[in-house]
Amino acid sequence: MESRILLAHGSGGALAQELVAGSFIKAFNNPILAKMDDSAVINLGYNGRLAFTTDSYVVNPIFFRNGDIGKLAVCGTVNDLAMSGARPQYLSLAVIIEEGFPRSNLDRIVDSIRLAAEEAEVEIVTGDTKVVQRGSADKLFINTAGLGIVPENISISGGNARPGDRVILSGTIGDHGIAILSEREGISFSTGLESDCAPLGGLVADMLTASSNIHCLRDPTRGGLATILNEIARQSGVSIIINEEAVPVREEVLAACEMLGFDPLYIANEGKLVAIVAPEDADKTLGAMRENKYGDKAAIIGEVRAEHPGRVAMKTVLGTTRIVNMLAGDPLPRIC
Repeated sequence: MESRILLAHGSGGALAQELVAGSFIKAFNNPILAKMDDSAVINLGYNGRLAFTTDSYVVNPIFFRNGDIGKLAVCGTVNDLAMSGARPQYLSLAVIIEEGFPRSNLDRIVDSIRLAAEEAEVEIVTGDTKVVQRGSADKLFINTAGLGIVPENISISGGNARPGDRVILSGTIGDHGIAILSEREGISFSTGLESDCAPLGGLVADMLTASSNIHCLRDPTRGGLATILNEIARQSGVSIIINEEAVPVREEVLAACEMLGFDPLYIANEGKLVAIVAPEDADKTLGAMRENKYGDKAAIIGEVRAEHPGRVAMKTVLGTTRIVNMLAGDPLPRIC
């Protein structure tokens, strides 16, 4: 039987990586693409280096607490640029609209894009609009591409982690995925859980001011924290061990995950980052993060080791150690 694409191929986990490697990397392989970072960093010679990224957004529902598909598109693209250490500058905006979509909703999303771009200090400089027949799309999809400038002496990549490095997480995990699920399924929380969707360019700039020894930056979106750590471990040829007690998770996220059978380590985030930092700079990087509103709950959650390359493990609250694998399926499709 012919192999077919599944929703899980869009999860960012193991099936997604197999699809990318088997179809796209195989066809287009080159040294820039092969790094598999959130942005491609292109050396322009005497004119410096440019970070370039692109992403598509199909979140359902398109409006949610603390955001919508427009804000998500800006923040997601800006954050991918920032994960290379770049200063985000320009975005493109392409919108595919289903026939019959309310104009008032479109205007609301466009205004949200404007506000998010202003906060991120980027400009929308080009774009495209398509309208398809009713039933040919689900309301509205967005594609964005972004350009940023990488400062001199900055070299950040998923392949740069070194044994002894510390793993820093910028805040609580799982907020976005559970917020989207609660909107979708009508689950309410007394504390008003909302998406963490936010632009992280300013946070990264503060971190780079504090330290020139930041080796890796990633935002744990699809596939969550567990998947991103596995990607870094494989790219760098190292192992990573984290402490369960050190990983910040909101009580309502823990409760929802327990009720629904999810693991917070695999739930998507849209306003968090993971930093792999040289041990001598870990504390001052952490301090700089905590001074920024998008890193005020940052914590050192683990360290990089040499043994068992490619493996991620977690010391549990029970004192045991368990292997943390990459996401295999897709528990929450269309969360970004």
